[in-house]
Amino acid sequence: MNPSTHLARLAVDALVRGGVTDVVLCPGSRSAPLAYELQRRDGDELRLHVRHDERVAGFTALGIGLDGGLGAVVTTSGTAVANLHPAVLEAHHARRPLVVVTADRPPELRGTWANQTTELQAGLFGDAVRARLDLADAAAIPDPAVAARSLTDTLAAARCPLPGPVHLDLGFTDPLLPDDDDADAEEPAGSVPPAPDVAQSAAPAPGSLPSGPRTVVVAGDGAAPGARELAAAAHWPLLAEPTSGVAGPGSVAAYRLLLELPELGGRIERVVAFGRPTLSRPVTRLLSRPDVELVLVSASVCWHEPGRPADKVGVPEAAQHRYPPDGWSAAWAAASTAAAGALDGVLDEPGSGPTGPAVARAVARATVAPDRLVVAASNPVRDLDLVGSALAVGVRVFANRGLAGIDGTVSTAAGLALAGGPVRVLVGDLAFLHDLNGLLVPPGEARPDLQVVVLNDDGGGIFSLLEHGERAQHGPERAAAFERIFGTPHGGDLGALCAGYRVPHRAVGSAGELAEALASRPDGVSVVEVAATRAGLRDLHARIRAAVSAAARGALS
Repeated sequence: MNPSTHLARLAVDALVRGGVTDVVLCPGSRSAPLAYELQRRDGDELRLHVRHDERVAGFTALGIGLDGGLGAVVTTSGTAVANLHPAVLEAHHARRPLVVVTADRPPELRGTWANQTTELQAGLFGDAVRARLDLADAAAIPDPAVAARSLTDTLAAARCPLPGPVHLDLGFTDPLLPDDDDADAEEPAGSVPPAPDVAQSAAPAPGSLPSGPRTVVVAGDGAAPGARELAAAAHWPLLAEPTSGVAGPGSVAAYRLLLELPELGGRIERVVAFGRPTLSRPVTRLLSRPDVELVLVSASVCWHEPGRPADKVGVPEAAQHRYPPDGWSAAWAAASTAAAGALDGVLDEPGSGPTGPAVARAVARATVAPDRLVVAASNPVRDLDLVGSALAVGVRVFANRGLAGIDGTVSTAAGLALAGGPVRVLVGDLAFLHDLNGLLVPPGEARPDLQVVVLNDDGGGIFSLLEHGERAQHGPERAAAFERIFGTPHGGDLGALCAGYRVPHRAVGSAGELAEALASRPDGVSVVEVAATRAGLRDLHARIRAAVSAAARGALS
């Protein structure tokens, strides 16, 4: 068996033992030994998926690991590796497992004129990876057992103690083709070492929280189990981001708007925070208030640091926090009911065209467990946050909130679908265009069951809601500057682009047409485009805020 095949078999064997279920491969020459070995074992102990675009492949592998799986991405050397950096950074900050396997030249050729080779590759991802291994085939051959142990130990770091990305940089020497008799060759000696003992940090002791202070439970991205149970037992309002896993029935409707009311948000004395709440400015302001006690809850010792002093506890036992309802809980419940009605009233006004919150509400209502929902990290996730109480029980929602980038959203959703069944993804037009190659699946490859819902308002709608959009209202020159550097209209024909990728596309222009398009579960890859406009977006949100505020105050009076 030649050296390159030898190392490829050691590596793929380690992937299988390490729990990798799916591998996403991009074509390349230096990575050929890995490609041949993955092809040989496809459908046996793992599933192989081939993609053309490395950034797509990286986010697809990330999506495979969103809901309990473990995905790996394999690329050749050079700039192919650099294209994985966005997915690696997202995995690092979101604490999602991801295995990155990159082919390289042997060490003696790095830093020379060797084609498609950089001496920076083995350490390209810096501190973003939990562990890295730089292993050349010549170093692996003398003692395969040691090499196999190094591979296995590096892979184990993807899940414990702090989940995240790991990097295997493998140096292959020529020949890169397997020998004719390699298919029947015995496995490399020592390639199956015992599984490593992974040090597990003890979970923190459950917290005990007295009933006294006026308390809300804030559930952020990836909230630990128990947030809903604690809130229900203690009769504390549950303010749940869509990706917390506890949004939907029982959570406070339009909570970020209710936080702005002195009668509610202004009276909070304690926050019990699960997960990583980063989505809305009202929550950020609440968590930074010096007069509010902050309690962080985690099922492990890996805490999301809030940047201010906080008490840290394990997941409280709901049975020990059964407090009777009081005026505080009754006020929030009444305000939530009123807010939900007011929000629906604005979104259902006669003659109003499709808007981000209305489309998010339709998608939320149409998605039923066990199907999952992925939302882009710009306006779509904030629109869904506004209407999150419309989510059905049991629907899992995911978003790339580690660094909140919009790139890779379609590919992340595709990876999630490949690993575990139908997925619907809600994106804006820019997020869709950023990841258009996520639609490109080579013939013969497994196609995910993925329905992409695109709210197309021809540009960056989120900036209209920020201070830049407010500034743009003061004169035509500022409006023109805003449109050029923030609005960034593209004028693209999404239907034509989908046709070029041979992906079914359907344009809808009304709530009824959208409901019809969402009536069926995702089956194969398809795109539903909802045309909208950015004009009037600030006014819409101002009317929503005014209606919710008036209704909530009416319910409290």
